[in-house]
Amino acid sequence: MTQQEVRWTADRVLALAPDSASRKAGSKLGVAGAWSGTGRSREGTVWGVCGGSGGVRYRTVVDTSAPPGAPGPPYECGCPSRKSPCAHALGLLLLRSAGEAAVPVGPAPDWAEKWIARRHGLTGEEGEVGAAGPGSGPADPEAARRRAERRAERITAGATELEQRLADLLRSGLATAEQAGYGLWEETAARMVDAQAPGLAARVRELGSIPGSGPDWPVRLLAECALLHLLDQGWLHRERLPDALAATVRSRVGLTTRPAGPPLRDHWVVLAQHDTPDPKLTTRRIWLHGTASGRTALLLSYGPAGRAPDLALPVGLALDAELSAYPGTGRRRAALGEQFAPPAPTTARPPGLTTTEAAALYGASLRDDPWQESVPVTLDDVIPTPDGASWQLADADADTALPLTPAAAARPGLWRLVALSGGAPLKVFGECGHRGFTPLTAWPTGPGEAVRL
Repeated sequence: MTQQEVRWTADRVLALAPDSASRKAGSKLGVAGAWSGTGRSREGTVWGVCGGSGGVRYRTVVDTSAPPGAPGPPYECGCPSRKSPCAHALGLLLLRSAGEAAVPVGPAPDWAEKWIARRHGLTGEEGEVGAAGPGSGPADPEAARRRAERRAERITAGATELEQRLADLLRSGLATAEQAGYGLWEETAARMVDAQAPGLAARVRELGSIPGSGPDWPVRLLAECALLHLLDQGWLHRERLPDALAATVRSRVGLTTRPAGPPLRDHWVVLAQHDTPDPKLTTRRIWLHGTASGRTALLLSYGPAGRAPDLALPVGLALDAELSAYPGTGRRRAALGEQFAPPAPTTARPPGLTTTEAAALYGASLRDDPWQESVPVTLDDVIPTPDGASWQLADADADTALPLTPAAAARPGLWRLVALSGGAPLKVFGECGHRGFTPLTAWPTGPGEAVRL
């Protein structure tokens, strides 16, 4: 049977990463300077050698002929990483996604030829690839189950250690957190990374930025410690939780999941698209609204350093497509499936709420996912008005308002919102959380296109 190479986009590659730490490490390795001896075959195999610490060089080979919808490409790497795929496999695929010239077609070296031959049953040879230890080959359900069990044990050990550190902090007093400095939190975060719990590590690092950050920082630190303790306890007692809430806990800790629900076809209005840049990774959030189902869904897309994510949808248009939901209580993330037509203009707009209803919606959502920062909300008939040194969105027919988040008040999009309103009510979509409201898209009263903020 003849193989055929499948184009792996950067977005599709980064979606394979087992956690955010792997995404960042893979993005760092997705450049030509990290590799030597790279090449590819026309049949769908790419290979290269990546330098590691201490002068160790890791040989990596990946089969890129996996069809769309496959869980991931078979690969082998000499690195000792227990994560699958490893950062070297991700980096090599990212390098290949940059285009035809990034990895040239050429003859495979002996070590890559051996792996290709073994994979396709052309030889019974058992030769090893790489500098240290075996990599990942074809999917083995039993091996995957054992890896998952080992990782769960490591996360449990990390969560138990984190509980002890939180107890020590409360016992000695929150003032000691300011005296200890950021080093205490960075060390604890590193321990959580070792435990393969990147979600816990990220929250621990956030704690380090709170001491000395301004008035009432002990109150904010105590609240964040309480949320971290709640997540720890959720993991340690996950077998007692309802399935959906347990899935939310696993996701918050840092375990990746796959879409679990049946595909839902609808005409999805693209409500908003915005990027969160990072020195090593760009995260793109795309919000959609189903005109028939009434559901709001979130698409996440990732791009390596210096490159925008591949997935881009025009705000204000409608997409006839299928979405598959990820598991988790209160989580709106979905995966984009088959698209039946290109995005097209639409007059559909999402239904809206008052500011009071929006605040109540966020409060109710915390019962399902106490760790979420915000929820998607569309506000009806609101007017941007000054609020001291900041701004707020006030209901046109009621004496209530939502303050804008400090970040939103400093964005250029605020002035587009004010200009579009001109003192008249608007329909505004954004994210509502405990810090306030972040407007992302607005529609004028009456006919008019969506304005991206």
